[in-house]
Amino acid sequence: MRVEFLFVALFLIATAVALAARWLRVPYTVALVVAGLCLGNTHIVSPPHLTKELLYAVFLPGLLFEAAFHLEYKKFLKNKLAVSALAAPGLVVAIGLTAVLLKPAANWLHFIDQFSYADGLVFAALLAATDPIAVVGLFKSLGAPKRLAILVEGESLLNDGTAVVIFTVIVGAVSGGSFSLAASLVDFLRVVGMGLGIGLAVGYGISKAIQRIEDPMIEITLTTIAAYGSFALAEHFHFSGVIATVAAGMLCGNYGATTGMSPSTRLAVESFWEYVAFALNSVVFLMLGFTVRISQLIASWPAIVVAWLALMAGRAVVVYGIGGLLQKTPERVPSRWLAVITWGGLRGGLSMVLALGLPDSLAHREFLITLTFGAVVLSILLQGMTMAPLLRRLGLIHAGAARAQYALEQGALQTVQSALGSLDVMARDAVLAPDVVAELRAEYEARAREIGTRLEDLHLQDSELREEAMLRTRRALMFAEKDAATRLARSGSLSTEAAEALIRDIDARLVALDPVRGGDDGA
Repeated sequence: MRVEFLFVALFLIATAVALAARWLRVPYTVALVVAGLCLGNTHIVSPPHLTKELLYAVFLPGLLFEAAFHLEYKKFLKNKLAVSALAAPGLVVAIGLTAVLLKPAANWLHFIDQFSYADGLVFAALLAATDPIAVVGLFKSLGAPKRLAILVEGESLLNDGTAVVIFTVIVGAVSGGSFSLAASLVDFLRVVGMGLGIGLAVGYGISKAIQRIEDPMIEITLTTIAAYGSFALAEHFHFSGVIATVAAGMLCGNYGATTGMSPSTRLAVESFWEYVAFALNSVVFLMLGFTVRISQLIASWPAIVVAWLALMAGRAVVVYGIGGLLQKTPERVPSRWLAVITWGGLRGGLSMVLALGLPDSLAHREFLITLTFGAVVLSILLQGMTMAPLLRRLGLIHAGAARAQYALEQGALQTVQSALGSLDVMARDAVLAPDVVAELRAEYEARAREIGTRLEDLHLQDSELREEAMLRTRRALMFAEKDAATRLARSGSLSTEAAEALIRDIDARLVALDPVRGGDDGA
């Protein structure tokens, strides 16, 4: 298949999956993996293989930068201890615990001959990095606490770089290289520290350039340079490109955007990166499914389940242990959240790409790749599909029943108003007698009043529903203002300068309305 047709086919599939996921009410990323598994094993589409070069050159920098750009620095700082503990020492402990749990289980069940602690360490390091995309999307759609989303997303942003460096050290030692704890620690600090320095330098330079430019297209281009340039520069010098991109993204989003971008430009940049993240996620999760062979997973399913259980047990010990240590600090994490953080540690594309990059000389290489692929698929399907029920069971979704009732009442009101509009058309076209029209109008208006009364009662019972309705309506009205200003300028009823001034003012109000950059949301 030619490249252009393949590109179009992938996005057609992604669009169809998105519509199906919305209709079936399942996480989009989970649906993408399922679609990839089905299509990949029927050979209807032959996409490019998900390789380390492709992931690093195209997908990873864009996804990391978008997440870091939208992560508010002040809220991140308020959770720095919890996030750092999970992403660094917690990750190291989880790797060790997973290996310790997996070896005896592997030997007891006779996965393969002589499954060693070294094999367990490699497997645990492969799956150390978490991918919270499906989970954070659910948090936003279901109204889960914002701080919980920050903890899950912040951990993932930091542990990607940590996981890659630790994986490299472990594979080097297992493959026959010399291992020194002191030397490995120094190398880790060098790779991460220099990656951080490069990211901050690139982010600061781009932010200063943004302050001197007032052109949305150029500023979007500059942020793209920050995302991919910081990654490429750090990787060129054998430092952590992941850490570099995260640092550049946070600096551009929290310094460059707030000090150098006009409201209109900031909206354009944020919309651009939101679309980039959607497009990249769509393709990468499809390719995850394409890469896996169902026959291999079925043949090794007992080993995959045991390996996944060891992985989750190690994570649970770390999360609950760190949660216990934080109880006496300002960053105390509610006990109900710990279960969500544990279960929300989904694995994704980075683990699979690292597995494909294992050296050919490594013992049990093919078996480790199968275990990794199986654990990733099981993680995405099982944990991704059950996250919403877990949030509901723990009572972390605000006013679930009231929210569903509110949506039902809103839909009912819209249908009644639509019926009244049709009745007006019939009356105007003299389709019905005036007395019939009057009786029907009175009936439908009475229904509309009843629904309006029930909506007001729901507002009184749950103030968040009213605030959300106000927010949606304000945003819709502001976009209507922008459309009106644009139409007036095109028709000549309003000068271009006046229209631009009006749009700048509307964009400023839209930015001020943004709840993501708004108030704090603690525990």
